[in-house]
Amino acid sequence: MGTLQYSMYEQHFGLARLPFTLTPNTRFYLRAQSHDRAFATVIHALRGREGFIKVTGQVGTGKTLLCRRLLNALKPPFVTAYIPNPQLDPLDLYRAVAEELGLQKDMVEGQHHLLRLIQGCLIEHAREGRSVVLVIDEAQVMSEATIEAVRLLTNLETESRKLLQVVLFGQPELDTMLRGPRLRQLLQRITFQERIEPFTAKEVPAYINHRLSMAGYNGQDLFRQGALRLVARSSGGVPRLINILAHKALLSAYGEGSTRVEARHARNAVRDTESAIPLRWPWSLKRA
Repeated sequence: MGTLQYSMYEQHFGLARLPFTLTPNTRFYLRAQSHDRAFATVIHALRGREGFIKVTGQVGTGKTLLCRRLLNALKPPFVTAYIPNPQLDPLDLYRAVAEELGLQKDMVEGQHHLLRLIQGCLIEHAREGRSVVLVIDEAQVMSEATIEAVRLLTNLETESRKLLQVVLFGQPELDTMLRGPRLRQLLQRITFQERIEPFTAKEVPAYINHRLSMAGYNGQDLFRQGALRLVARSSGGVPRLINILAHKALLSAYGEGSTRVEARHARNAVRDTESAIPLRWPWSLKRA
């Protein structure tokens, strides 16, 4: 669909911007119970100088959005290094960390020398009273060798404190990997962990209305109750699926010239989305 049609879509519903894009945007963050609990746990653990923290969740549940919220929240004395795609070998991981820390790594050869360079930087930050946090998104794609390289980074310490804290964000496959015999040492170092859950039945309408409000909508409820129930049921409470279904439902309503999203528009969206839970399935969302 072209830019003109999207522009007409926004104008038709009185929106300043598209409300249900898939790009993680902290502007649209909703303080849902599961996400807030995970965020609070990570912040508490980092302030307590814990070495390893892990946050897991199914595909589309908002891990990257939470990760970006964390990066935005970590102000001085925290210093952050962010690795969004850790599908790297150990040497390239160290290079990425060095680059994030602003180090001149081009003249350094070999893993050992890079590790010493990083250690020197971490010691300097510690002397100045700063805490360095390495945040790794999509951690489930790392090889065992690369995860072990991360563990070696956390071995860097003074007599009184760890020089580096690590926050891992990943899909449940990360849990499976960490339970393997070769990574037992790292698993034992993870002192805090949280699991992001899909939204509850009550949170889905709140999420949709929140995103509409943040996109500039200020009229009567745009989604009818029947449409909200269908989106909630067919998304399973997964934010990414909610976005897809809500966006398509708006397109369907716009195509009819309707000013509100009815159940039939949501039904059209579900039928057009292969990853949606079929409408014949029983209600399965938590109702808390």
